[in-house]
Amino acid sequence: MDAALHWQETPPGVDEYLALRAAAGLSPFAREAAEQGLAGTWHAVCVRQGERLVGMGRVVGDGGCFLQIIDIAVHPDLQRRGLGRAIMQRLSDAVRERAPASVFVSLLADPPGVRLYEQFGFRPSAPGSVGMFKRFAKDSGEPR
Repeated sequence: MDAALHWQETPPGVDEYLALRAAAGLSPFAREAAEQGLAGTWHAVCVRQGERLVGMGRVVGDGGCFLQIIDIAVHPDLQRRGLGRAIMQRLSDAVRERAPASVFVSLLADPPGVRLYEQFGFRPSAPGSVGMFKRFAKDSGEPR
């Protein structure tokens, strides 16, 4: 990895978070959603090249029973250099050090990340359970 990189264990700023998500091809969020979400971070890892955010990952959850690894992103200029693996290692170390041994840690893996997450012991939940998701829209008219 590039020696000019430095690491922080704090959440990124809102603007740089949104920019890195876009650059890495992750789904977009509204600024208000990002502000609230970043405030709820249990643990974060940021990788910077100078002042520029080039990699990140976060853990969210209740800190005791359930945690979820999210926002693993590396800027395309630095992908395929082991940075995603190093981010996952630091997040895994934080969970191991801070959370109870019985904590349930989950993540949603896009196909390109499956091999990376398997290296850290993550396995598909099916058929024992099936991961599910839904995005809620305030004005969708759906029953709540």
